[in-house]
Parts: sequence; structure tokens; C-alpha cells
Amino acid sequence: MTTRLLRAAALSATYLCLVWSGSRTVDAAPAWRLGKLLSGTANQPSGKVAGPVPDRPPLVPGTGTLVKNVVDDFEAETWKWNYNHPKSSEEQDKRMRGPLGKSTNGKWFEGPKRGTPDVVKRVELPAPGLEGSSYGLLLATLHAGVPGRVSYEMQQDDFVFNLGKFAGRGMSVADSPSVVVRVYMPPFEQWENRSGPSFGFRAGCFTHAVITGDDHPDEGRYGLEEYWPGMFVCFESSHDGKFKEDGAYIRVRSGRNGGEIRGPKVEQLGWWTLGLSFSPDGVVHYFASPGVDDLTAEDHISSQYPYAYRTEWLKTFFFNVCTHDDGKTWSTPWVIDDPKVFFVKRQQMAENPTPAKR
Repeated sequence: MTTRLLRAAALSATYLCLVWSGSRTVDAAPAWRLGKLLSGTANQPSGKVAGPVPDRPPLVPGTGTLVKNVVDDFEAETWKWNYNHPKSSEEQDKRMRGPLGKSTNGKWFEGPKRGTPDVVKRVELPAPGLEGSSYGLLLATLHAGVPGRVSYEMQQDDFVFNLGKFAGRGMSVADSPSVVVRVYMPPFEQWENRSGPSFGFRAGCFTHAVITGDDHPDEGRYGLEEYWPGMFVCFESSHDGKFKEDGAYIRVRSGRNGGEIRGPKVEQLGWWTLGLSFSPDGVVHYFASPGVDDLTAEDHISSQYPYAYRTEWLKTFFFNVCTHDDGKTWSTPWVIDDPKVFFVKRQQMAENPTPAKR
């Protein structure tokens, strides 16, 4: 039994490295090392949780110490994105078109599942934001989905942070990791005229459970299950007959049963601060606040075991840009700034003193 479980974890790790790296242009932890470090012991309990979220104060994103180099302020004039078209569309047609797009600073890469946004560009901030910040990153897309085709359905592109370059296999929730980013929500007249998800801020996570992915080589076996909790900014268009006026709200992915949870209404446009945190008990915490001030406990939206999973590892974070894939309608233009990752150093057990030499 022990050998079989460890082998399943190692095979799962190989698959996850391929999914997130996509090609040799992206640094990633070796598959065997990821499998060894994440598998731990075969006696590890399942990541599935039966009980409710513990009744304790949520972990506020931004708590602790900034992870070295896991930040991008987009201020460098040399910041550039290499597209490497045609984009990847592995989720739609099983084609991962390498080499993937990537940033010249090595911190970002094209999502292999759905491909790069059509516009990834360093721009001047559309409105004053963080003190000392002059530039952010514009993300927008026109041709989401499979290159050269139109689906006339909502599609999304992915812009992924290369956390593996700086944190190897990722970050254990024992270190209380969190991610904070500023996002500019433009005037409603600039939004794509479509009700539904427009922008996503999400994380790639692992736990030990029965693997559910349809295209996973170990589907149905115990191993490393990957999932992507986060938040979507959703538009409510006054032109679709359901809403009297344009509006937006934040939607949480996900609850225990996988269903999405409606969060706060976007009452104020302009800059918002979004945050995700992962506490040692495996709970994911969701935060959002208008403005660019640091998040506080008052900005808490929800705390969940997404899909009833107890999160064990944070692999990375990423952004989705969504549009109706008709070949002529642009997505909403989204500007992000200053994404950062934090952690809380865990207390180390006292080591036995070295005996004095005689």
C-alpha cells in the first residue's frame, strides 16, 4: 500500500510540473523532487474535510514577511512580454504550443491550459495608486480560446506568476502564505458588454486526495490533487435585460461543494486591493477592499475549504482575463500593480545543544 501511494504521488507531481511549466523555457522544480517533498508519508490523512471551517480569526493577506523576489512593481523600463504566438490551448484542444510566452524578467509565463492574454503591456497607471508607483501591467484579450477559431462562448486567458523560480516546489500552508495585488476597475463604459466573469485572481493549490481531473493520468487514484481557488470580478450589463444599470460584484471560488459564492458588490470603481491567504489549518481566506490601503480584518469576504479540500501547498498565483470569444469583442482592460507574496515564519523547535568537546 505504501509503495503504491508514493508512486501515485510521484506520478501526479510529474503531471503537475508539466501542466504548470509547459516547456523548458520556464523554471520548475524537478518532478521527482516535488513528488518526494509533497508526498511526505503514505500515512498522511486525506485532504478531504468533513467538518466546518474552524471558528477563529482569518489570516489577513499581507501578514508577516515579504518573500524575497516574489514581487513585481512593473517600474523597470526594460519590462517586456514575449508572446511566442500561437498561444497555448491545452484545455480546449489538447495542444500546448510551446515555447510559452514569458516576461523578460523571468517572473511570469503564459498559462499552458488556456494561453496568454493578447495584450500584456507595461503602462502608466490609469489613476494614482500606490505611493511611489507610476506603472502597472495592462491585461486584455480579443482572441481567447483556440487560435484561429471562434467559439462564441466565454473563454479566458491566463497570466501566471513563476513562483517555482523563487520558491521551488511552492509554499507550505504551515508558513501561512498570502498574496496581495492591486487591481484597477475602469469606468463601466470600458467594460466588455457582457454579463458574467471578466477578471480572475486565483491560486494553484495542492492537497492529498482522490484525483478528479478528467485528463489526469492518475484519475481516480489517491495522490496530489490540484485545484484553483480564487475570486472573479463579474459584470452585470444593463444591456442584457436583467439589470437596470451596469454593475459589478466579486464572486468567490469556491465553497465546500464546489459552488461559487456571491461576494460584495463593487460600489466604487478605480483601484481595489485583493488578497488570498492560506492558513496552516488548510483554510483559504478571501479579502477585498476598495482603494490601495493594506488589507485588514474588516475586508474579509469569506473563509472556505474549497471543494471540501484542506489546502496543503500553494503552487503559484495567476490572473484570468475573460471575454466572449467572437473574434471581434475585446475584454475589459484590466491593470494590475504590485503583486506580492508574504509568509509567517513558523516557530522552530529548539535543537539539542552540541556536546562540548573534552
